[in-house]
Amino acid sequence: MYRLVFTQVLSRFDAEAVHHLTIRLLRLLGMLPPVTRLLHRLLAPRAESLRVQAFGVHFPGPFGLAAGFDKDAGCVAPLAALGFGHVEVGTITAHAQPGNPRPRLFRLPESRAIINRMGFNNSGAAAAARRLRRVRSVPAVVGVNIGKTKVVSEADAVRDYVTSARTLAPFADYLVVNVSSPNTPGLRDLQAVDRLRPLLAAVKDAAGRTPLLVKIAPDLPDEEIDAVAELAAGLGLAGIIATNTTISRAGVASTEAGGLSGRPLKARSLEVLRRLHQKAGDRLTIVSVGGVEDLDDVWERLLAGATLVQGYTGLIYEGPLWPYRIHRGLARRLRRHGYASVRDVVGRTA
Repeated sequence: MYRLVFTQVLSRFDAEAVHHLTIRLLRLLGMLPPVTRLLHRLLAPRAESLRVQAFGVHFPGPFGLAAGFDKDAGCVAPLAALGFGHVEVGTITAHAQPGNPRPRLFRLPESRAIINRMGFNNSGAAAAARRLRRVRSVPAVVGVNIGKTKVVSEADAVRDYVTSARTLAPFADYLVVNVSSPNTPGLRDLQAVDRLRPLLAAVKDAAGRTPLLVKIAPDLPDEEIDAVAELAAGLGLAGIIATNTTISRAGVASTEAGGLSGRPLKARSLEVLRRLHQKAGDRLTIVSVGGVEDLDDVWERLLAGATLVQGYTGLIYEGPLWPYRIHRGLARRLRRHGYASVRDVVGRTA
């Protein structure tokens, strides 16, 4: 039913307009706690076999929503009620900013992909903290993804990230340093190890006891991926999220600027996951994202060494029951193969 609605109705409207409408509907749902709680009882992962513990946090299921959808941390409870095992909000910056000029979000249905050049549009860390401070109607594991404010110079980037970390860490189950979006000028330059080291060290100190992860780009050369993995492990980070969107246009018929997500990213994201697991899988939790569309993709990422898996573009093309179907199918597959838990699967083919 959703695919028909998407094809015949939603796809005819501007992508960002539909996204904003979806956010408003989710916020409205969040204002109806009895309905949210009912949905949570029906759709949230409950099977014992799906539970995962990573960096000291208990996840009801391994499949979560990647950053980029709930940029302002306004829909955590309703998104958790749809069946996501965790919700990563953001990217949030220390200061409010409008993002890049529109149009800045483009669907590529024939490639099951999206291009965005949103530019970290959000209302700022203080506003996000106020939303996250509210008591939620359903339990939810919340990750907070932080990035650099566009108007802040690269020389002041560390201070900017630290401001966000101090503001948001008390309300996050984990924090993510985003240095890999292609839509903020100069941001990806911060992935160079000599620049990344002082940034991560300072943010880790500001985060206190909140687990800290770093999100990397799929476009990094393999040797730089290895270097970031060693740096993250050496600094005692909780893990790495791999990967962000790509600037590559291989296999898609579009030259729009921005980050490409969805099916075309699948192969490279899996390559990066396998490399990270080989280099630092015993020292870091790896969260795999990029081109995850269905149960088979989630299963493959777990086997390749991911402890947690995320998706975003699939929600656009598959609809609101997508996380519920994935977790339900995963529980059945675990039973069929005789595994007691997700942990028994992680890294088996790595």
